[in-house]
Amino acid sequence: MEQQLDLKAELEKLKAENEALKSSKKAGMSKEISFKIGEKGGLSVYGLGRFPVTLYKEQWLRLLDKSDDIRDYLKQNEDKLKTKE
Repeated sequence: MEQQLDLKAELEKLKAENEALKSSKKAGMSKEISFKIGEKGGLSVYGLGRFPVTLYKEQWLRLLDKSDDIRDYLKQNEDKLKTKE
């Protein structure tokens, strides 16, 4: 019985979050970047595109260590890259 109440409460919470997301999209608000730790321990980044980007800690650290290289590569290839607004 208690588990059923917990599930109902969770469902109501998710419905409210869903409605809030829908109304913010309709209001033209830009997506904010947010983070969430998944069940398997990966860090997911939301708000970059339609789907989250999920990597494990060591993968994020390797990527962050290369941030200057990524910026340089983007500058060198600016004419080939598209911008999505």
